[in-house]
Amino acid sequence: MKDFGIDYSILVGGAAGQGIDTFANILEKTLKRCGYYVFTYRDYMSRVRGGHNFTQIRFSNKPVFTYTNKVDLIFPINKETIEIHSFRLKKGGVIVCDQEIAEGKNIINIPIKKILKEIQNLRVYNTVGLGAIIKYFGLPIHIPEKLILELFKGKNEIANINLLALRAGYKALDEKHKLESLEDNKIIINGNQALALGAIAAGCKFYCGYPMTPFTSILSYLAKKSNEMGIMVEQAEDELAALNMALGASYAGVRAMTGSSGGGIALMVESLSLAGIVELPVVLVNAQRAGPATGMATRTEQSDLRFVIHAGHGEFPRMVIALRSPEDAFYQTARAFNIADKYRIPVILLTDLYLADYTQTIEPFDFQRIKINRYIDDSCGGEAFKPYKLTENGISPRIIPGQIPGKVVLVDSHEHDEFGHITEDSELRVKMMDKRMKKLEGLREEVEEPWQIGDKEPENLIVCWGSTYGAVREVVERCNEEGISMGALIFGDIWPFPKEKLISLGKLTNKIIDVEQNKTAQLDSLIREETPYKPNHKILKYDGRPFSGDELYERIKEEVLK
Repeated sequence: MKDFGIDYSILVGGAAGQGIDTFANILEKTLKRCGYYVFTYRDYMSRVRGGHNFTQIRFSNKPVFTYTNKVDLIFPINKETIEIHSFRLKKGGVIVCDQEIAEGKNIINIPIKKILKEIQNLRVYNTVGLGAIIKYFGLPIHIPEKLILELFKGKNEIANINLLALRAGYKALDEKHKLESLEDNKIIINGNQALALGAIAAGCKFYCGYPMTPFTSILSYLAKKSNEMGIMVEQAEDELAALNMALGASYAGVRAMTGSSGGGIALMVESLSLAGIVELPVVLVNAQRAGPATGMATRTEQSDLRFVIHAGHGEFPRMVIALRSPEDAFYQTARAFNIADKYRIPVILLTDLYLADYTQTIEPFDFQRIKINRYIDDSCGGEAFKPYKLTENGISPRIIPGQIPGKVVLVDSHEHDEFGHITEDSELRVKMMDKRMKKLEGLREEVEEPWQIGDKEPENLIVCWGSTYGAVREVVERCNEEGISMGALIFGDIWPFPKEKLISLGKLTNKIIDVEQNKTAQLDSLIREETPYKPNHKILKYDGRPFSGDELYERIKEEVLK
């Protein structure tokens, strides 16, 4: 495996409601402020209490893009965590826990229960463990102390008891490693936060939705920022109402976004078709989870690709962009608003539960890269305004209703003429359909080719899309270091389908390996339709859990590179 220099993984596990998130949040931010690259993967059940949840924090002095199957340290809050995860310990790895949880080989006991009795508070169990782990890796205690004060600002009693617990845990364990602090010039963020910030940067002024995991955190994040950023955020009564509200806001002239998970997007399909015929720009987020129906509400999947490409009755243009990382989510979301405005179409952003929830350290966003172009026509002259004017490129002029005296913008779900009046004229129907679909020609010029990594002329070529990027990147690097010619194309823009790079590389490669998190290899089917090639191998995963770099590497070695 690639030598990362410093490369450790810590796993904390227990039941829902036992404070795993708070523990992980403070630990990952401590590592980040010490200058390390961090990747945090969260695995949780659809329960408020009980069940088994765990979080795995990987940190390194070099960038990391995925989690690993093996861990260096386990902090179990209950016995079940040891039963489930002890096999994942690396050679020399340890379990740090109270003796009431477990004793024996590879276990370092710290007197957590005793410490809790001494400080007379049983609710800071995890903070004691956090202090011990900070000491084990030789990290400075003042950083988590500061984080605790920030987290419990204005709650002095809670902050003080957590500081006592942190310091007691720090004293309870010997230092095993002495990690030096590095320069901290990065941010730590998850995919949904980055997506929301991309919308803010693009000038989104209306956002609405109905809560549905894993979409909900976008809604809650923007609601918290609404006053500060001047955004109207509304929790609608259902998903259909949410898209109708967003279309109303778009008609009124503001940039609007909504979204849901797959089940909620299914409810929006009627209004998605409405967006197509009235040619209103809107950005729609589909945060995928394992279906069909409710499926597994807190598990990840990439099974909605074909659905969103074809969703809606009748035919109308749309663009589909799959987000590959938190950084990509920020820039692509901002870009989506410009494309929606330029072509007066819905742009669908495909993310998933894995990308929505994992946190990663990345370079700070460059807001100078974000250019806003509303494509509003203020010079429509003295003639009657035609919001659906027949044009060579299919894009009709757009004005804001009520902004120009005497200019009316009609909208109706029926087929219409250039002014928006209902029509059933057969010749005009053909002209309007052709006009709308001409936008696809412009979109095909707009789409970006997939990211290419690894060998420039690889013997083995991985094709994938969206959040599998991190695991694929690690596999390509490992294979190249072992002398195996491996490259990858990671698709972001996915409809209209960009195919130039794939057609070019397909002539040079011996094997095309399709990597996806669904059962039916939906990217594979697009490749077969849009290019002369068909992948030789399919590496598919649909158990609700994401690929780790280790797992994908082992499967490719076993199934492809025999």
